[in-house]
Amino acid sequence: MNKPEVWQRGPVEGVPPLLQPVAHALLQAREEVEQLMEGFPDRLLWESPANMASPAFHLEHMRGVMDRLFTYARAEALNDEQLNYLRAEGKQYLDDEVCKKLVAAFGKQVDKAVEQLEHTDPTTLTDARGIGRAQIPTTVIGLLFHTAEHVMRHTGQLLVTVKVLLYQ
Repeated sequence: MNKPEVWQRGPVEGVPPLLQPVAHALLQAREEVEQLMEGFPDRLLWESPANMASPAFHLEHMRGVMDRLFTYARAEALNDEQLNYLRAEGKQYLDDEVCKKLVAAFGKQVDKAVEQLEHTDPTTLTDARGIGRAQIPTTVIGLLFHTAEHVMRHTGQLLVTVKVLLYQ
């Protein structure tokens, strides 16, 4: 099915105009990931061709980075669950239909992110925020836009890794 890219379909309902590009990028990433990973074999999820990050890492990292950076955008600290998730990203484990579960979890995180965008007051976009224990300085808009570009970067890396694994 050839639909226009998400940004070409108009505004995402409820998302402030200045945050539309973030919503568009995250929704586009979800669509591309769902399409790319459909039918992908679980046995290849932790393969790292040419020492690249595995597909499982990309799926887990995209979900985790959205969660963490959007937490910082709310001016909150990461909790123990988030820190444990970060430490476990890309570590192999056994589960039934793990690929489907990773893709579904990523999709749910995109939904949560878009919901947060809907509730983000545009007057707070230039408010200062800190990243991590070091409180590296940034802003709300900096965190939200970096999340979008970071997720899209990993979507592209996932695409290449999956294609290499399927066609080697």
